[in-house]
Amino acid sequence: MQVSENHQRYWQKNLRITAILLAIWFVVTYVVGFYARDLSFTFFGWPFSFWVASQGSLVVYVIIIWYYARYMNKLDQEHGVAEEE
Repeated sequence: MQVSENHQRYWQKNLRITAILLAIWFVVTYVVGFYARDLSFTFFGWPFSFWVASQGSLVVYVIIIWYYARYMNKLDQEHGVAEEE
């Protein structure tokens, strides 16, 4: 099967955005959680490090999912592979 140049550009953009969003996910999950333990005051009765790691990361995960879906819809339309509604 011959892959067109349009298809190759589509997948390059897809892989690039996936790598960027996975890097953001990694930083939010591991790096912020690791350094948040140095924040040693309480916030609503919980250690602030717990608050940052558990609540803040969930917000970022939802934003990552929203952005990926929005980006891929635009990319699909740009390359002519969008689903018909």
